[in-house]
Amino acid sequence: MFDRTLRQSVLALSKMFPVVMVTGPRQVGKSTLLQTCATDDSELRRYVTLDDLNARDLAVNDPALFLQQWPAPVIIDEIQYAPGLLSAIKVEVDRHKRPGMYWLAGSQKFALMRGVTESLAGRVGLLDLLGLSGAELKGRGLQSKPFVPGVFSEMQAHQPISAVSAEGVEPLLQATLQSVYEQIWLGSFPKLNELGSQARDAFYRSYVQTYIERDVQDVLRVTDHIAFNRFLGIVAAHTGQLLNYATLARDLGVDNKTVKSWLSVLETSGLVYLLTPYFSNLNKRIVKAPKLYFLDTGLAAYLTRWPDPESLQAGNLSSAIFETWVVSEVLKSYWHNGKEAPLYYYRDTDGREIDLLIESGDTLYPVEIKRTATPTRQAYKQFQVIETMGKRQGNGAVVCLIQEPLKLTDSVMALPATAL
Repeated sequence: MFDRTLRQSVLALSKMFPVVMVTGPRQVGKSTLLQTCATDDSELRRYVTLDDLNARDLAVNDPALFLQQWPAPVIIDEIQYAPGLLSAIKVEVDRHKRPGMYWLAGSQKFALMRGVTESLAGRVGLLDLLGLSGAELKGRGLQSKPFVPGVFSEMQAHQPISAVSAEGVEPLLQATLQSVYEQIWLGSFPKLNELGSQARDAFYRSYVQTYIERDVQDVLRVTDHIAFNRFLGIVAAHTGQLLNYATLARDLGVDNKTVKSWLSVLETSGLVYLLTPYFSNLNKRIVKAPKLYFLDTGLAAYLTRWPDPESLQAGNLSSAIFETWVVSEVLKSYWHNGKEAPLYYYRDTDGREIDLLIESGDTLYPVEIKRTATPTRQAYKQFQVIETMGKRQGNGAVVCLIQEPLKLTDSVMALPATAL
């Protein structure tokens, strides 16, 4: 059992809204989270899943009777199987007007949102759950906060790894690399982290098969499962890169329309994240394509057929999947705290690039992601481009494989990726 950061937000929103909805990919722990939250709740809360075909049949064909059989307060899992149930929930909510009546969980966020917009606008608190964050894996999930590069004092800056004695450098760096890539390779699904690496291949093989046969069928009615499975691998191989529909279409041998449609399924399912570029009217020379990130690095490594952490670390996906892992950790720090993630990247036609920009009010906080333990000035020299955007530049960070925080300048820190 892992302490999930989102637990605090579920309980808080349940005091404000009659409905709380948690969405996210399959197997990330949505139902476990809500059942755990129910133990902290003052009311006795029932649980029903629409994976149960009898319950689903009743929810689809007689939503009002379903809600009589499962009265509030109740947890309804896999709500996407009965979108018509949302209208019936609205009727009950408007009749009783009590907070915390219904806790809902479901995959296929965007499909669900259509029903929420039509039926539950103003009545529902929405939350997103991904796989386990590093903080949750280390048992400090309830202390996790949204990541923003902060102000670090001289006392918080430690020696860089290069200052360690010569005989101590290599073992220390190797231990960090090994632990990081072991977690990247394993991934963030709670069940898999309980079972351990010996269950990894069987878990992902079953996950992909179930995902294609259920979610893909429900959303797209895709009949060529082999082609879609190949598409999953191609997208995973492009993680951390600019999204180029033409390239994906060419690699798969289909047209752009098919790629866009299929990629929307991955977004709907919460498996990929598109990081949009930051731009202002003052700068017309930016690259406008989003960057594509496969949100679970273990699934990405499985789909691209890396048999162990060592080969992944040494292979051609090494840097891109490290960046993917860091971006997903930053994203989780927001979503798991019930916050929208104000994340962007910057790249212009002059070759200037910043991996992550975190926006807060009139301030942009720049973040570079480097698979190194000895960051140099090159890692943060592009931060000055923020001056051209009409925004204030906040503290910056270089997230890397360093052992301890290291002050690079008065406003830029090197931060250990393992501390996110």
